[in-house]
Amino acid sequence: MNMRSPTVETARAKTEFYNVVTSKDGAVGIQFIGRIDHQVAAVILKMLLDDVKHRRPRQVTVDLNRVTYFDDFGVLILAELRNWLDENQIPFRLVQPPVKAAEILTLTNFDNMDLCAPLPRPKGNPMIVRLGDAAIRTADNVRHLVSFLGSVVLCMLHAARHPKSLRWGDILVLMQKTGVDAVPIVGLISFLLGLIMAFVSSLQLAQFGASIYVARLVALSMVSELGPIMTAIVVSGRSGSAFAAEIGSMRISDEIDALFTMGFSPTLFLAVPRIIAAVLVVPLLTLFSDLFAIIGGLVISVTMLDLTVSTYVDQTIKALDLFEFMWGLSKSVVFAALISWIACLRGFEVRGGSAEVGNAATSAVVSGIFLIILFDSMFAVIRSYW
Repeated sequence: MNMRSPTVETARAKTEFYNVVTSKDGAVGIQFIGRIDHQVAAVILKMLLDDVKHRRPRQVTVDLNRVTYFDDFGVLILAELRNWLDENQIPFRLVQPPVKAAEILTLTNFDNMDLCAPLPRPKGNPMIVRLGDAAIRTADNVRHLVSFLGSVVLCMLHAARHPKSLRWGDILVLMQKTGVDAVPIVGLISFLLGLIMAFVSSLQLAQFGASIYVARLVALSMVSELGPIMTAIVVSGRSGSAFAAEIGSMRISDEIDALFTMGFSPTLFLAVPRIIAAVLVVPLLTLFSDLFAIIGGLVISVTMLDLTVSTYVDQTIKALDLFEFMWGLSKSVVFAALISWIACLRGFEVRGGSAEVGNAATSAVVSGIFLIILFDSMFAVIRSYW
């Protein structure tokens, strides 16, 4: 459609598409010229009604004999004009139209056409309605979550009974992308976090002559708490968004429907390998995170606190035991399962175009981080009663 600026369209509508003549007795004659179609109908109608209202006619006569093209949009212009005139009790008369225009007017039953009044704007929903809508949406989301969780559990049980049903080659590739490729960023963040924790804690502990306990503080906080959380957040940002985007792209390109058609379970084919890969590599990433954080604390302790390497390592070993390691690793396993599960769910929920893929990736990261914090608080409560 040829788009024109409002200024140009208005000037053209007044000079090329119709002429308005007002006689001394107040009668207004309107003569349409040229093509009256969908490209100009909206502008003509607005300008024509403004002209007629401004002239305050006693009678309006419309002539279509100079029209070269006339369709149902032209009929709509005449109907709107006649409707406004009837509301203001102003007579309307249509001069004998040409054959083509007369056929359109007859086909649309112009003489008996009655325009419907515009629908009233819906009033704002009361609070109870909005709360009800929110409750329904929440219930639907919970239903989808539980349904997908059940599907994943059933597929996991099937995979345990039939290991050959899994594509182990794809699982190894996913393990590399999720774990090996994430080692640099996880190591860097953990190393810097260990530096920061050792430096900040040393400022306080040095006042009491307890700088030697910096090693214990860094080791305990990283192994049991910060290491699993930081690793899980990084994996959520890297792999969680990737899982959602990959599955979402397959959804909008109908590849998942093709899997259904071929008799494959999309959950077993797409979600289970990603969950298994994440559960296997995230605990190892957590161990790397703990190691790099301890090294970061070691750098600060040796360079700023005058501690020896052997002293720092000895204090670290005394602070940690097998339970602390197993506690942190168990948290990382749960976090990995949550991240991969919610990411796959967001991918399967994609509907529409490519923009929804980006929304799914964003939602996967946000939901993953929320679940990490939520379940970490649950772990804290459990440990307090351990």
